[in-house]
Amino acid sequence: MLKVGLPWLQEIGRPRPTQRLPTVLTADEVRRTLLRLDGVHRLVAQLLYGTGMRVMEGLRLRVKDLDFEHGAIIVREGKGRKDRVVMLPQALREALRTQLDASRLLWEQDRAQQVAGVDLPDALAAKYPRAPESWAWFWVFPQATLSTDPRSGVVRRHHLYPETFRRALNRALRAAGVTKPASPHTLRHSFATHLLQRGADIRRVQELPGHADVSTTMVYTHVLKVGGGVASPLDCLVMAPERAGAAAGAGTLGQLQAMPL
Repeated sequence: MLKVGLPWLQEIGRPRPTQRLPTVLTADEVRRTLLRLDGVHRLVAQLLYGTGMRVMEGLRLRVKDLDFEHGAIIVREGKGRKDRVVMLPQALREALRTQLDASRLLWEQDRAQQVAGVDLPDALAAKYPRAPESWAWFWVFPQATLSTDPRSGVVRRHHLYPETFRRALNRALRAAGVTKPASPHTLRHSFATHLLQRGADIRRVQELPGHADVSTTMVYTHVLKVGGGVASPLDCLVMAPERAGAAAGAGTLGQLQAMPL
């Protein structure tokens, strides 16, 4: 910008970000955690684990984004402002329909009290003035109480707060005895890892979470390599000391047993 040569800058080079393996829950840890959640928080957690959505993608779902006929959920404006399609888990169909019934009661209450419509992205409210008050654009997971929009000062109904869900999930993780540093994003990591464990194609797994590059999805293959069927040599000594002694002689067995483990 200043058009000043900085030759020393080229010698430094670009910083290399440290790549760390994501925290992944086992299937049993996920099950125990879900059982300790109640109501809408359990449904949100099931949806994040069952689809691989980010927490804000799940909480911002609109009624029109659920396609029960095709068994699909449309994720609008995910990371990078990209739309994508994920599966609608068969196990959540009835729970989601029940949630929509509860959401519709709040929507009808808002319409009766002439509450301002929900917030719309970009300038859609100006282009479609009636859309904020329509049922199609209403939240799947609306907040139980009204709130004031900090930008406009308008009192309207917001979607479920992410902080509320995070606190509920943290309590469930502790109650389930999960000691890993887990968060709502951990459910997304577990979704991708468990799909790969079941033999899903890595390209398909890349599409579902919305990874821009397959190298991001490849991180989960490194998680799968941990304990991937190769036994430690120490386990061979501890598991079969008698066979080792029979093959190598009593003296050798005595040496193995005397080794500091």
